[in-house]
Amino acid sequence: MQRTVLSDNLSVSKVVIGLWQIADLERNGKKVDPIATAKAMHEYYENGFTTFDMADHYGSAEEVAGVFKKKYGLTDIQLLTKWVPSPGPLSAKTIEEAVKKALHRLQSDQLQLLQFHAWNYADPSWMDALMGLQKLKEQGLVANIGLTNFNEAHLNMVLQTGIPVVSNQVCYSLLDQRAAHEMTTTCVKNNIKLLAFGTVGGGFFSEKWLNTPEPILDENLTWSQMKYKRYIDTAGGWSWFQELLKTLNTIAADHKVSIATIASSYIVHQPTVGAVIIGSRMGVTSHIQENKKLTDINLSVDEITRIQKILAQGKMIPGDCGDEYRTPPFLTASGDLSHHLNEMPSPYPTITDHTGKIKALSGTSWESMAGYSRAVRKGNRILVSGTTATHGSQLIGGSDPAAQTHFIFDKIEGAIQSLGGNLNQVVRTRVFVKDINQWEPIARAHGQRFGNIQPANTMVQANLIGDEYLVEIEAEAMID
Repeated sequence: MQRTVLSDNLSVSKVVIGLWQIADLERNGKKVDPIATAKAMHEYYENGFTTFDMADHYGSAEEVAGVFKKKYGLTDIQLLTKWVPSPGPLSAKTIEEAVKKALHRLQSDQLQLLQFHAWNYADPSWMDALMGLQKLKEQGLVANIGLTNFNEAHLNMVLQTGIPVVSNQVCYSLLDQRAAHEMTTTCVKNNIKLLAFGTVGGGFFSEKWLNTPEPILDENLTWSQMKYKRYIDTAGGWSWFQELLKTLNTIAADHKVSIATIASSYIVHQPTVGAVIIGSRMGVTSHIQENKKLTDINLSVDEITRIQKILAQGKMIPGDCGDEYRTPPFLTASGDLSHHLNEMPSPYPTITDHTGKIKALSGTSWESMAGYSRAVRKGNRILVSGTTATHGSQLIGGSDPAAQTHFIFDKIEGAIQSLGGNLNQVVRTRVFVKDINQWEPIARAHGQRFGNIQPANTMVQANLIGDEYLVEIEAEAMID
């Protein structure tokens, strides 16, 4: 099996076996048999698949992987997991407990790769989590830190802040080409590998679905099928998907492989893709022999062109990588976040004074020293103070003007959310730039966040307080 080097202490199979389906197998409340499931994992191992991907919320996947590791005494396997904490404040103790819980389940002394997911960029606790993981990495509990479902702007922000991540796991398939653009550029520049999931579309990239009526999106489908049926609907619809399947079927026949193998092979050969993650219903179905062929397929220029012609007739999935978990349309099994979250707490604490003003406080050293609020709401008007890329006493985004700008907009969004509004209600922004020669990346970041909102805006050069700050922004929102 071909391999990809993620760091000096971790290489992974180009085809990673995903254990998300264990959660689906357990949705009746009954856990899978860990011994039998570990035996199914071992069959993959015997065929050269040494890397397995899981998460804290994939049912008992981590526990099964721990049994697999211990039962067979293997030292040449890679068990990749994820930490997906609920939104809200995260203390150093909470972060350490999460890591130790994963270590206990995996029966290991060190996590080879811990991939982190953030629900709400407007809540800066996600940055606390990564900084906490960095400290645990320095202590040896975590060998490598990765991200999952991060968009390009926030991946770049993490890198510019100096947090050493090695990978970003995102949805990347023939249905979802978002990662092929700015994400790929940033990953190539920083030697970050993408771990691509969704390449078989929850099983829809299969001869089984060729020339069939459109399935009804309901509980009769597996969770994977419910999820990726939403992708099909968003990317172009069932008729468009049938044209894609027909093209893939013709190419697959020429290579004497399955449609799924062609669909995954197309992605595994994309720039900066370190591996594709193929989900397995362990102990129920297996596609080992087909998966072994995946990296050996070399599509011709003509075959690639034929695939891309069909893709061009579809639609781009909205937003950037991971946005399907943060903004509508929610491309999840349920079509919302009900399977994932109970609530979305306010990013910042608020207080109401005797005049009726509601004040949001982000807790930076500047606010306490100078005596001001991050934002104030009076009636239906929210005024956000001049905001820099500060979290606590730490600069976020390093010397990158775009990264600083995006974190500032996160803080502004968090303040507005805490006072009952949202970014769509911003009617005015003012941008103060230290070096006018850096206006363009700052303006482009503004365009990414406000392209469809288009508030009134002013940008001026200013002598900002603090040598490290490249930009300061204030905003105003009107709540309908």
